[in-house]
Amino acid sequence: MQKRIVNKGTSIPNLEQKHLMKYKLKNSTRLLLVVAAIALVVVLFSPIWRIELTAPQYPEGLALTIHAKGLQGNVDIINGLNHYIGMKTLHNADFVEFTVLPYFILFFVISLLLVAIFNKRPWLYTIFFLFLAFGVIAMVDFWRWEYQYGHELDPAAAIIVPGMAYQPPLIGFKQLLNFGAYSVPDIGAWIFIVVGLTLLICSIMEAKKSKENIRQFKFAHAGIALFVLVTGAACNPGPEPLRSGADQCSSCKMLISDLRFGGEIVTRKGRIYKFDDSHCIAAFLKSSVVQTAGVKTIYMSDFCDGHQLLDVNKAHFLKSNELRSPMGGNAVAFSNADSLDVVLQQFKGKTVTWAQMIK
Repeated sequence: MQKRIVNKGTSIPNLEQKHLMKYKLKNSTRLLLVVAAIALVVVLFSPIWRIELTAPQYPEGLALTIHAKGLQGNVDIINGLNHYIGMKTLHNADFVEFTVLPYFILFFVISLLLVAIFNKRPWLYTIFFLFLAFGVIAMVDFWRWEYQYGHELDPAAAIIVPGMAYQPPLIGFKQLLNFGAYSVPDIGAWIFIVVGLTLLICSIMEAKKSKENIRQFKFAHAGIALFVLVTGAACNPGPEPLRSGADQCSSCKMLISDLRFGGEIVTRKGRIYKFDDSHCIAAFLKSSVVQTAGVKTIYMSDFCDGHQLLDVNKAHFLKSNELRSPMGGNAVAFSNADSLDVVLQQFKGKTVTWAQMIK
């Protein structure tokens, strides 16, 4: 008599299902992917980047906003101004980016939804890599566009300044003749950054969940390193080299002629103010054009070492009437006390602190 074998199905694991499960996503990850996809749809209807121009004749400022489908804002006025200095006029038809960018965004929207629906962890890593690559390529392309428009000038332009280029900053502030150019991410760019961070976090959490796949874990950590490096470099404004005979002092409005006495103020928003003398820096700070809380770092030129800009909180200062600086501040900075002592033997004076200098 043949015995019936009853398989209860609870004590013997289904190896095939177990193998498939290790490639599945957490439900929380799938939900975040759907939210990220919806957020990217918003980018199609939001400004992605913003360039603002300020000048005495335009106290209210001019704005150029970059959208997925084209340029908006004071485009006609900016084109009129650019014509005088030989820059090309801006037309949406000249940019292939405005044709393909909406499709790239839709690609990522659909891809994120497909990853969430089909529940495939390897797909998540692939989309994260593609999204990161897209962000890097987009920023490089933006810089290339700015470089071409700022350097490829009409030689027959009404205003020609020898050696002058008009490339706007990639991010932060830059002085272009009498115009201040301020370039910042707008709503769409911040959404891109948040979506990138979301994909990064999801990739790391999923990689930790599947510890048996070391390659996936290393890939996620490599992604975070690259993401932090790229965004950190873009968002960390620093000083710009002073140019003798080209840069104008933000206080006295005279051209900077002697780099030994120059300095800069960098605000927390990335705007840079340049000065030809410590006296001008002190006067500017007292004028309240920039509130103290808005100042990120103040720099002074190194009197000895190639006139590199030094953080005033780390520098050593000498004040001497024999120095004869452009505006009578008669103070200079040094990267170390030994250099100061050497110069002190040549110029009679006294060592001072930065707080004493700006009183």
